Amino acid sequence: MSSWWRRKAPLFATVRSRTTLIAAVVVALALLAAAAALLATLENALVRSGDSSARTRAGDLVQLSQAGALPQSLPVPREEEFALVIGVDGAVVAASPGQSPFQQVKDFQPTGVEPEVRTVSQVLEPYGSEREDYRVWAQRAESAPQGTYTVYVGYSLESVTETMSTIRRALSIGLPALLLLLGVVTWILVGRALRPVESIRSEVADISGGALDRRVPVPPTRDEIARLATTMNAMLDRLQTANELQRRFVADASHELQSPLASFRTQLEVARAHPDGTDWDELVTALLADSAQMERLVRGLLFLARSDEGAPPPAHAPVDLDVIVLEESRRLRPTAGIRLVTERVSGAPLAGSRDELTGMVRNLLENAVRHATTTVTIELGLADGGVRLIVRDDGPGVPAEQREHIFERFVRLDAGRSRGFGGAGLGLAIAREVAHRHGGSIEMAEGEGAVFVVDLPKGLQPTLA
Repeated sequence: MSSWWRRKAPLFATVRSRTTLIAAVVVALALLAAAAALLATLENALVRSGDSSARTRAGDLVQLSQAGALPQSLPVPREEEFALVIGVDGAVVAASPGQSPFQQVKDFQPTGVEPEVRTVSQVLEPYGSEREDYRVWAQRAESAPQGTYTVYVGYSLESVTETMSTIRRALSIGLPALLLLLGVVTWILVGRALRPVESIRSEVADISGGALDRRVPVPPTRDEIARLATTMNAMLDRLQTANELQRRFVADASHELQSPLASFRTQLEVARAHPDGTDWDELVTALLADSAQMERLVRGLLFLARSDEGAPPPAHAPVDLDVIVLEESRRLRPTAGIRLVTERVSGAPLAGSRDELTGMVRNLLENAVRHATTTVTIELGLADGGVRLIVRDDGPGVPAEQREHIFERFVRLDAGRSRGFGGAGLGLAIAREVAHRHGGSIEMAEGEGAVFVVDLPKGLQPTLA
């Protein structure tokens, strides 16, 4: 079976051929069932018609027998019919013209006064050597002047057989021709219906990585193919966006890494050229600062890359988010140059990764300190069955149309701001990623300055980014 299918599979490798084959098979089965039902119904109708005529004729002969008015010659409407009246002694009292199948039907004796019917097979024709099947009705004629008579009226089934044979021959020719016509029409119609699909396929096949701006044609119909084309174009939109983001990500990452590396090289080259005039302690401090910047940038890039790959979040453990917030606030106060208000920070235990949550809080606070004018206010507590952190600064704020844009990677609304940790445009993107990995969210709210609202579940409900 498998080797046969491998040989025949190319014949049915396309949707067009399979659809045509399935349609032909289904219609063929339906036509065969309809033809069988038609033949059975027609044959039954022909037999019922003959039976009705023969039974009526038998009843008439019974009435004539009982009235004593039975003629010796019994007329019949057609040559293939016959009528017989047999007496008690088995002798023929009256018969239709010509030879009747007396020998074959005389043993058929009705058991009551009601007419009975029987199909007598292989009856020798009166005028030939061929044998036919007859449908014979028999009925007793009680109270006849000469005693009880038995009336037989029958007709040959040859006309029914010939009619059925003619119809079968017509169906045997018509059904294959109809199936062939159906197959051709189905092949043409399916080909036309699938033509837009082929256009979509060929267009997608021609689209390369450098031509993601091309789109597949959308047919004017509102059917499944039009929806497929629309979906394909939406997918191409996402691929183009992802490709552009990837290119921009690589370019921005290269640029951000290039700055500290260039600073490294410049400072080392200057120190090498003027070793006597170099303040080595200051040089080491500057190099360590640039190294820390690169390390944190690479760590952020690695974190985002792993999240994009669907890496599972680290094991979660009980964490006091209020402790993290207060620690990061104390760390920033000496160098911030602004007020950090933490009076509204209350206990906020939850389950999560301490390292990731620390990075999220640090990014939010450093972003607020960078843009605040005089004050950063931090609020933390329980809300709606979870933990809510609010970081508010009194800076210029963010335009409403940019509030989602700032969470994208390498986005800096202020291109001239400092390049501390998060200054590369990754801080808010990492903060949102951490919130998502902990089953929470981070959004910007309405208010003076920039207001970041973080909602996290208390329980152990991490989700993949």
